[in-house]
Amino acid sequence: MTDNRFQDSLFKPSSKWIPLAERMRPRTLDEIVGQDKAFGKGTLLRKLIEEDKLTSLVLWGPPGVGKTSIAMVIANTTKARFLRFSAVTSGIKEIKEVLEDAEVQFNMGRRTVIFVDEIHHFNKTQQDAFLPYVEKGAVVLICATTENPSFEIISPLLSRSKVVVLEPLEAEDIKTILYRALADKERGLGNERVVITDEQLMRIAVYSDGDARIALNTLEMAVFGTDPNSEGIRVISDEVISEALQKKTLLYDKAGEEHYNLISALHKSMRNSDPDAALYWLARMLEAGEDPLYVARRIVRFASEDVGMADPQALMQAVAAFDAANYIGMPECTANLAQAVVYLSLAPKSNSLYVGYEKAKQDALETMAEPVPLHLRNAPTRLMKEVGYGKDYKYSHDYEEHIADMECLPPNLLGKRYYLPSDQGLESKYGQRLEHLMGVKKKRRENKSKNNKDENIEK
Repeated sequence: MTDNRFQDSLFKPSSKWIPLAERMRPRTLDEIVGQDKAFGKGTLLRKLIEEDKLTSLVLWGPPGVGKTSIAMVIANTTKARFLRFSAVTSGIKEIKEVLEDAEVQFNMGRRTVIFVDEIHHFNKTQQDAFLPYVEKGAVVLICATTENPSFEIISPLLSRSKVVVLEPLEAEDIKTILYRALADKERGLGNERVVITDEQLMRIAVYSDGDARIALNTLEMAVFGTDPNSEGIRVISDEVISEALQKKTLLYDKAGEEHYNLISALHKSMRNSDPDAALYWLARMLEAGEDPLYVARRIVRFASEDVGMADPQALMQAVAAFDAANYIGMPECTANLAQAVVYLSLAPKSNSLYVGYEKAKQDALETMAEPVPLHLRNAPTRLMKEVGYGKDYKYSHDYEEHIADMECLPPNLLGKRYYLPSDQGLESKYGQRLEHLMGVKKKRRENKSKNNKDENIEK
């Protein structure tokens, strides 16, 4: 929970030891950068804030886009009390104490904005505690999360809140924030005489991956890591920038939504025959620490789901890549996975196997489960033979072209077709083969029917 005395002194000159990113938090709606869709002039949300009619919010977005800052601006704009929780460190007892106090304040005519950072770390019981106070309007609850609120926030609380999706900051947004920090004499680096190029600022902006906190902390490190020259000017060099830029840590949560976003991007890039995009998303996952065998398993699935019979070699390539990844591990297996990803991206595409199976699955689940026809059953015992198991079975190799006119589907599904070959790659040849086989069966059945009619006429 935020100490209000600290809050009041946050932007005073005596706070020079507070990190630059903390000092440069926006104080007004106009100072919020990169979120014009939600908080720009003329938006409904901004109007509600300015008129002090705001209800509870869920701020959903990646790190460093301003979730905490926005909550503080809302509290300042509405003149409400601002209390801050961290879901990582706060317990249910502390939550209830604060909520009860907020209700007392509400009855005295003052509302409280409660900001809960990382709410996805709160369990159901902790989230439930907020419900009655949110319902009666005693508190304005502003939750921040980097995870999809649909999965992480309980439905009753989510239904009483407006979800605001915060966009990752663009490089130009980050540059705006950096220039503001360099110019601000009250909170920023305006009292320092700094020479830094636009290209260097852009380098910091790109490195930060849309995280203003990282960008500001990097700038501060570069400035104070440079000694003033004889004229008192800090001329920032490329070498200092490089030193300030530590190894980039890619945004990734192997158990969270970003995990599924990235594997989806890889899958859809391969499906769209884009090897460059596929390689990029592969690198994003592997360099962020993803298990290469997880990626390899998804590649194996893709080989049959999206390529299939259009290139049967695709499955062999994918399985070989899995074996290679399992055998040599990271980082050597990146080349093996890259080979499979590029091969599958360039391979002709067909989802006929996937579609065919899904249709068959639907019938298997939704139609009456007919017993296996007797002629398709094995008859390893005399009793089975006596009751008809295997009767009228036709051994395909005894017939011309090694195909009999025997029906293999249950009676209620006769004539159904699940596998419909595409015209892509080798599958077009398999399609021609299938049409030929179906034609042979049809002709034999027609001849058999004709012969049976002739026999009946003679009788």
